[in-house]
Amino acid sequence: MLDLFAPIAAETRISVPGRHRRPIAVVGAGAIVDVAHLPAYRSHDLPVRGIYDLDRDRAEDVAARHGVPYVYASLDDLLKDDEVEVVDIAVVPTAQPPIARAALEAGKHLLCQKPLAPTLAEAREIAGLAEARGRRLAVNQQLRWDEGIAAARAMVRAGWIGTPTAMSFTVDVKTDWSGWPWLVRSERLEIMYHSIHYLDAVRSILGDPSRVFCAASRTPGQAEAGESRTMSTLLFDGGARAVLHVNHENRTGDFRAEFRIDGDKGAIRGTLGLLYDYPHGRPDTLEVSSSVAPTDGWVAYPVTERWIPGAFAGPMAGLLRWIAEDEPSPTAARDNLGTLALVEALYESIDSGEARPL
Repeated sequence: MLDLFAPIAAETRISVPGRHRRPIAVVGAGAIVDVAHLPAYRSHDLPVRGIYDLDRDRAEDVAARHGVPYVYASLDDLLKDDEVEVVDIAVVPTAQPPIARAALEAGKHLLCQKPLAPTLAEAREIAGLAEARGRRLAVNQQLRWDEGIAAARAMVRAGWIGTPTAMSFTVDVKTDWSGWPWLVRSERLEIMYHSIHYLDAVRSILGDPSRVFCAASRTPGQAEAGESRTMSTLLFDGGARAVLHVNHENRTGDFRAEFRIDGDKGAIRGTLGLLYDYPHGRPDTLEVSSSVAPTDGWVAYPVTERWIPGAFAGPMAGLLRWIAEDEPSPTAARDNLGTLALVEALYESIDSGEARPL
């Protein structure tokens, strides 16, 4: 089986050749930078030159623990640093667009967080600005690079399950949003800030749907303003279907975080270990049953990396390759507009109670 999986493993491997590396500065020193961005960059020897955060003490603490040599006194100081070619913006969504505009005007290449902007219109404007300035802008939709998802996508592309017919994500967990007060107040919650990962992963495997439907709800008494339960259906012109059933209010502890891809010659199934005990998590799993490979029933693929921090190197690696070789990142801003358009269509469906075309 190791020989069978070798080409799949090769496709999932995140690598950054030395000629691709550029000095990086990070805007934001929050928890995700601390536990994901900086550890992922360090594991691939990516040079992080400096960091800036409104909380100077927090920035100095994070910089010291991760060996980041410089803490900027202001965003302006960071943007004036001619040694920095790439800026990784990791701030709350409403703060990201003005920082992105300023960084593009300063001539920097950008990695922005998802969602690229609070609205599709503003995301289009920022993507257009990057193109007008001749700068590369990618979005940190890192689930595409999670080893289990990447291996599943490689198996689909290799024809192991034939023509894909269905894909699903079933996530039934208990999420404590209180660590992000701005999320608790957001009128858009589950799809915009969580299922956007799954939607982007579906697009990376099945492409863009033609029509979507979504129903959403809140749990009585929940503190969060936005939706915490969603059921989404995506229809594709070729006949494939995708279903996302996501619940963040599981109070009984029998958590699930599963995905599955079916085809006319087999199927792939896996789990997202991170969500079983976030943020610590457990190892992901992945299995394939294929009449093409062949596998003679379900066979486990040896997943060795985790979503955090492993997958977080992927979007930066894609951006650096784009800068060096002019090969667009899989999550280039222009492509990522498709993910945001899908998010918008699902919210339109929630509001109208009807299916919406893309």
